[in-house]
Amino acid sequence: MTEDKNRATAAALLPLVGGADNVTSVAHCMTRLRLGVRDRTLVQDDALKALPAVLGVVEDDTYQIVLGPGVVARVTPEFERLLSEADATPETTPRSDTPQEQITLRNRCRKKEDSGPPAAAPAPPTPTPTAAPAPPNSTTSAISSTSATDLAAQGSALKARQKARNATPVKLFLRRIANIFVPLIPALIGCGIIAGLNGLLTNAGWLPALVPALTAIASGFMSLIAVFVGYNTAKEFGGTPVLGGAVAAVIVFPGIANVTAFGQKLAPGQGGVLGALGAALLAAQLEKQLRRRVPESLDVLLTPTLTVLLTGLVTVFGLMYVAGEVSTAIGTAADWLLAHGGAVAGFLLGALFLPLVMLGLHQALIPIHTTLIEQQGYTTLLPILAMAGAGQVGAAMAVYVRLRRNHSIRATIRSALPAGFLGVGEPLIYGVSLPLGRPFITACLGGAFGGGFVGLFNQLGDAVGSTAIGPSGWALFPLVKGNQSFGTTLAVYALGLLIGYAVGFVATYFFGLSRQQRTDLNRQHPDLAAPDTAATSPGADASTPKTGTNTARPRAQTDTAAARAHTTPTDTTPADATPA
Repeated sequence: MTEDKNRATAAALLPLVGGADNVTSVAHCMTRLRLGVRDRTLVQDDALKALPAVLGVVEDDTYQIVLGPGVVARVTPEFERLLSEADATPETTPRSDTPQEQITLRNRCRKKEDSGPPAAAPAPPTPTPTAAPAPPNSTTSAISSTSATDLAAQGSALKARQKARNATPVKLFLRRIANIFVPLIPALIGCGIIAGLNGLLTNAGWLPALVPALTAIASGFMSLIAVFVGYNTAKEFGGTPVLGGAVAAVIVFPGIANVTAFGQKLAPGQGGVLGALGAALLAAQLEKQLRRRVPESLDVLLTPTLTVLLTGLVTVFGLMYVAGEVSTAIGTAADWLLAHGGAVAGFLLGALFLPLVMLGLHQALIPIHTTLIEQQGYTTLLPILAMAGAGQVGAAMAVYVRLRRNHSIRATIRSALPAGFLGVGEPLIYGVSLPLGRPFITACLGGAFGGGFVGLFNQLGDAVGSTAIGPSGWALFPLVKGNQSFGTTLAVYALGLLIGYAVGFVATYFFGLSRQQRTDLNRQHPDLAAPDTAATSPGADASTPKTGTNTARPRAQTDTAAARAHTTPTDTTPADATPA
């Protein structure tokens, strides 16, 4: 039954993104199906948003359909099977490729055919019967909109402008770096939770025979994470993935301890993920050059051999030492910052994280998080940054209380709050707080106080960290780890969230909305009026569908549908990379 449901969801999605021929790549992260599309104008945004399984859409370097945790991991394979079936041709010899191999081959061919990036022209807006525009004589300003549809439109416009500003070489490079680590998040989460469970069993003295096995299961991935980073790096930058993994494997090979570089014995794992990233990036670029110069008859022998040999020598006698020094400096700097200025550092990080997301600079934090987890077993930065999401939730609740008569915005907040508590803040940011202006600032203030609280405890010696990247909010509870007992660390993180909620709420309640905004936003809009009023109001626009007619849905359903159809989130989670 579940498989049928997931396949039905995939089957509903495929025609709305332009069909199999319009899909150039398929991937997924924790919550989103990420598609490369050939022709953006063939994608039916409103129809996608109206599907029950779709929580929202994100247009970035890929077209992202938000399906939610767990669901996306089940729908993606079904979507890939549909693509493979669409590609199937009536051949006499059956193909032995697996669905994933067929998709990879098709995507590779399409990338060679496409000389430029996929078209990004937005689809023409489709009018909806649930949110008619205000009459011409309306005194409502562009900022003080009266429905969730208006706010979502403003949020989408803000996102589009910010996306254009973020399309700089440096930020695009950082985005590609983030793409390397996003596929690793499920393993980081799973191993992190197992490590936490193993710690509880060890501290309690329970099941001592099981503890060594859990240690091996939890630590195995982290001991080889450099290989996975190398594989993904080569894949992202156009090289052969396995060659990237091969040169990165040199870093974790135990025999590297017999090599001396710069007068020092090397240690297995020295340089970590940063060294693996640098080695695989060099391998990808070298491989491209060799492909152009080596004769075709010798390519299969010389290119992989020279790529691994030359890159491996550079890695052993250069990159490992340099990357090791950089990794050590990152860990030392993070420890010093939180030990000597934890409260101030936490306040600034919590306040500035969402602006960093808007500028596209937050993706630079992902390798730092991974390096800290590799060195210390947890990253102390992520719980602080997670407070930004708490501030957003508090701000949204304050807007909900303040706008008692604006059913459309309240419906948006009701539908987005559960995801917000779990650390998915995009619907609240781009559907509510950012278009309204001040609530975004007061939400950042809530994040600042929550981050300052967690940073203060780090300064006092009670480190609060996370064993993985990706989750935020309540979803981070199973991954919390520090240098004190699990209960103490959990309590500090929970109190930080409560402070973020409270400060975000209070600041937004008193300062988030001006008096004029509250008046305009609480003004009853024709499409939000009661059914009998809407049907008989002489001032209503004749083109506005009356909710009192037999063809209209009840008001609450209409408001909810409008909120679902027009809330367009933008990627701000930490592993997609960071919490929001």
